[in-house]
Amino acid sequence: MPPQITAAFEDLERHGRAHAPTTSLLEALHTLLDDRVPERTVLLAEQLCSADPGVRYDAIRMTRELIGQWRGDHTGLVVLIAGCLLPGDAYTTAAAAEALGSLGPFGEPAREALTSYVEVARAEHGPRVWAARDRLVRRAHQEAVRALARIGDLRALPCVLAALDEGADAWRAVQVAGHLPGAAGDLTPRLSRLLAEVDFADASQSMSAHALVSALRELADPQAAAALTGAISAAAREEQWHTAAAALNALASFGPGAALALGVVRPLADAQDLHVRAAATAALWELEGEAADVVPRLVELLDTHERDEAAEVLGRIGPAAAPALPRLRTMLTAGYEWTRVYAAAALWEIGGAAEAPAVVETLLEAWAENDATSNHVLACLSRMGPAARPALPRVREELMLLRRSGRFRSISNDEELQAACRTITAGF
Repeated sequence: MPPQITAAFEDLERHGRAHAPTTSLLEALHTLLDDRVPERTVLLAEQLCSADPGVRYDAIRMTRELIGQWRGDHTGLVVLIAGCLLPGDAYTTAAAAEALGSLGPFGEPAREALTSYVEVARAEHGPRVWAARDRLVRRAHQEAVRALARIGDLRALPCVLAALDEGADAWRAVQVAGHLPGAAGDLTPRLSRLLAEVDFADASQSMSAHALVSALRELADPQAAAALTGAISAAAREEQWHTAAAALNALASFGPGAALALGVVRPLADAQDLHVRAAATAALWELEGEAADVVPRLVELLDTHERDEAAEVLGRIGPAAAPALPRLRTMLTAGYEWTRVYAAAALWEIGGAAEAPAVVETLLEAWAENDATSNHVLACLSRMGPAARPALPRVREELMLLRRSGRFRSISNDEELQAACRTITAGF
């Protein structure tokens, strides 16, 4: 099976391990303390500094969970996790590096500790330590490199390039390559080559294809346009529609610079698969910007299950998409809150101040109904400026919360959410 799946099962097996007899008791104590974050932080600091290696190991997971669930300044805990990057203990190091890699911007205080560990591992085990025979050494090194890459540190680049060139666990390097846009000149040709080697007739390779497409999109290097165009053609030929749509979205992100791909994109705007049709139509707009051609296609898509994506593109087009306004207004009464959010955002971008009262009301109702919509809701409110004033009490309330919010309640989404809230409140 794909290596990503095998690794996922290995992660599940590790997740269930306990390494100290006190672990279950400490977990129960943390559950009882709940939102008393300062007290839990002191407790975790003691656990991470314990003389018992089992207590330290299990504390890494508990600390990761606290940072992931609660807002606040967790710098001290991150530094203590970084202190678990020990060259002589690959087992604990792997857990610590994986935890740091999951923290997104909160991993920054561990930058130098991660760099030091990577350099020591290369000095001790050689430049091919990414593919070391010892599975623990290999995993610890890979996780440290990946964590370093996720905070955008180019000192991870030599290891990432070696993985892509040699092929050993290259998929792990692909997953973080997009976080190193400063090295696009080195990474884009390698990722493009790997994408060209994907056999789109083999459905089991779709995970790898999606990861490569995502990395190329994040690098934002127009030199990837040819590889993405080839992937679109190959995926469509094998009816791998989701992969074709992902590649179309990545290609569209390059804008007019990818206009040479129009010959491949335009026929797909009439594809039978609606997902591909919507992605191709969006790409037509980004590549050539002809509203007269694209808007009627998008209005037609508003009556399909791709209506949310169509509404988003209509919003990007702006006032030139005015023919869509009547249909978008009816979508504000849809039963699905996500559809209402996309329609409201598009209405604001197209109709402006005249639509503001209905837009704000719809956004606030959807946010109350489903907290997962909050990132999209606040992104729109922050673009509305003074017209978003009726939402101000709810925005201020959000900033007072201790528990993380946002889509999937992830750290990155919650940080984005808080930033949008601060932007809105600063405007008043």
